[in-house]
Amino acid sequence: MATVYKVLGQSNPAATTLTTLYTVPASTATVISSISVANLTATAATFRLAIRPAAASITNAHYLGYDITVGASDTTIITVGVTMATTDVLSVYASTANLVFQAFGSEVS
Repeated sequence: MATVYKVLGQSNPAATTLTTLYTVPASTATVISSISVANLTATAATFRLAIRPAAASITNAHYLGYDITVGASDTTIITVGVTMATTDVLSVYASTANLVFQAFGSEVS
């Protein structure tokens, strides 16, 4: 089994739109070690993070965090250690178009 450490995804999503940040590839398992959320403006904003097993439609049970505030011109780093299986999806949602998300971790295949 090979393990690759990498940037799993980067996104500056549209406001109020659930967006896929990362999908686990076929024949692969993934560990998300950390997620960064950077606020590019001088106004506080909120975000959501969700893990959707097997690309399921979003439900309340999928949220890791819901309407978490990130301060004006600030960055929130979340250390999680979330494990994901093939076709699982990490989704993000931002209250404004001024948040940038990055996920870091490892893929095992």
